Amino acid sequence: MTTLLIALGTMIGYLIAYHTYGRWLARKIFSLDPSASVPSIELNDDRDFVPTDKSVLFGHHFTSIAGTGPIVGPAIAVMWGWLPALIWVFLGSILVGAVHDFGALVVSMRSQGQTVGDVAGRVLNRRVRFLFLFVLFMALTIVLAIFGLVIASVFKQYPSSIFPCLVQIPIALAIGIWLHKNSVSLLVPSLLALGTMYLTLIFGNVGVLAQVNQTMASWSVITWVLLLLIYSYVASVLPVWSLLQPRDYINSLQLITALGLVVVGLVVAGIAGGAAHDGGNRMPLEISAPMFRPNPPGNAPSVIPFLFITIACGACSGFHCLVSSGTSSKQIKCETDAQFVGYGSMLTEGFLATLVILACVAGLGLGIENSAGQWVTGEDAYLARYGSWDSASGLGAKVAAFVDGSSNFLQAMSIPSGIAVAIMGVLVASFAGTTLDTACRLQRYVIQELATTITQNQNNRGGQGLSLNPLKFLTNKHAATIFAVTLAFVIAGLPKGTPNVSLGEAWNGEIPAAALAANPSAGSGGFEGITWWLDEFTGKGGLLLWPLFGATNQLLAGLAFLVIAFYLWRRNVPVWFIVIPMLFMLLVPAWAMIKDIPRWINSDEPNWLVIVIGSITLLVELWMIIEAWLLWPKVKGVMELTENDLAEEKKRSRASTP
Repeated sequence: MTTLLIALGTMIGYLIAYHTYGRWLARKIFSLDPSASVPSIELNDDRDFVPTDKSVLFGHHFTSIAGTGPIVGPAIAVMWGWLPALIWVFLGSILVGAVHDFGALVVSMRSQGQTVGDVAGRVLNRRVRFLFLFVLFMALTIVLAIFGLVIASVFKQYPSSIFPCLVQIPIALAIGIWLHKNSVSLLVPSLLALGTMYLTLIFGNVGVLAQVNQTMASWSVITWVLLLLIYSYVASVLPVWSLLQPRDYINSLQLITALGLVVVGLVVAGIAGGAAHDGGNRMPLEISAPMFRPNPPGNAPSVIPFLFITIACGACSGFHCLVSSGTSSKQIKCETDAQFVGYGSMLTEGFLATLVILACVAGLGLGIENSAGQWVTGEDAYLARYGSWDSASGLGAKVAAFVDGSSNFLQAMSIPSGIAVAIMGVLVASFAGTTLDTACRLQRYVIQELATTITQNQNNRGGQGLSLNPLKFLTNKHAATIFAVTLAFVIAGLPKGTPNVSLGEAWNGEIPAAALAANPSAGSGGFEGITWWLDEFTGKGGLLLWPLFGATNQLLAGLAFLVIAFYLWRRNVPVWFIVIPMLFMLLVPAWAMIKDIPRWINSDEPNWLVIVIGSITLLVELWMIIEAWLLWPKVKGVMELTENDLAEEKKRSRASTP
């Protein structure tokens, strides 16, 4: 019953927060005006700037910010006990994350749809703009390099999710064209899309399709990374209404209905117990994990500060400011929609993270198979997944804990095990996919802005043309996108560690005995040997940089808060409500990075790439904070220059240059 009360209590709490704190922010702080002009209408180009119904935009925004973050983060953080994770998710999403997302959306919307990095150049200064864009570039590079691996890993772990995820693309294209060409209600296309997707989910792993899924699941990770990055390129350069927007929208329909099923299943399990196993009695739904476990075995880091960077999405994530200011601000068709899209999406993600926590600490207890193939329940089931920090590491273990726990909720409603697992597998893979294609579009914007900044600086010094500025070509959207996906592919293709088998040896079937035990077909050499080598040693290069992402992502949230605070401060709007979240998101991730760097240096095999980039990131943050500290007392009530003002200033600068 405790599990059920937590789920219902947090849901009610989020609804109250939306209609109280969220409404106060919308009306008293940001003064949203339904008659105000917005970039999607002013700058409508039918490609990036497209006025969009708030329901469709909510779907795009929610699925883009969510990704696998609110699943993977909470699924590992419950190692420290369920209470710290639950408190950070609930309070963090209301007081920190939703304020961050909402604020970034409004500030960008009122700045002609500029990214938060570009806005930093006006509300602070140009140096901060360049530094901010550099941090954005690094964060998005890591996301693009790693998320292909994430999706490929989910496909390999849950082959039944492959066909339902791939078929979303043609469905989205059809829906996008239909809605763009015809002014029709969303109801009919929504029902058709939702019905079709669930049919593919139920029947997408039967007969020939099951064989197709298994074949594609056997593809190497690097093959999947290549295909997914090619798709991301296409999705990034197409008009937003044709693929990105409708795919995110129909995904949101499927994902929210899946979450609804989880909630209903949780209620059923809370009242009647879980599904009976092998004719036994229904297992009562109880929390099997400890409330607080500050020192879990297996080299676990300290709960503070690492809880706050382990759970990012679901509480607060810097990546969200990129979505708010990169794509969503260009599609808002009415200012007052910003509360629903920005604040509401983050609360929905917080509730998703809450369900993940409950699935891992209570759903698992309804029964799973342990590594020995034995059926275990209660605390034994929890310890089978969370016996030690080392045993719970790795993407597969985290995803499996959520999928197994949440599918137990579905099975309590008599949904067959195979379909329940497929629903949850598709949920994870779909969230990852929507983040990947959105991140690619965002990286394209960042690269174009960086290239434009460098080009303008070069021209201001008297340089003209491509010969003096080799980065000018990156101001083109196709060139910027190709650069983004190529860089991500190169990083992903780097071997993680030193291969102990050459490509030639793999071709000849000279595979170590330990590897042959898990992959007998690799011993035949040829294509099978090459496939094994590619899967074993490539596609995982993003993991080299992944240790940086948690702290870097959260530092980005702190810097976005800094930009929002300056925007409000210049307008004499109260900033007291944002100062504490801003300081928290600047100091805690830096604290985690400072603790990490010595550990990385003293490891048996130091990752100097991570150490150097992490150190540079800390220095960049310190530089930006110093710039902000010096500027803060001078700008209260002083409006920043507009883009037209900046253009005039550049003209005067050129004219005065001898």
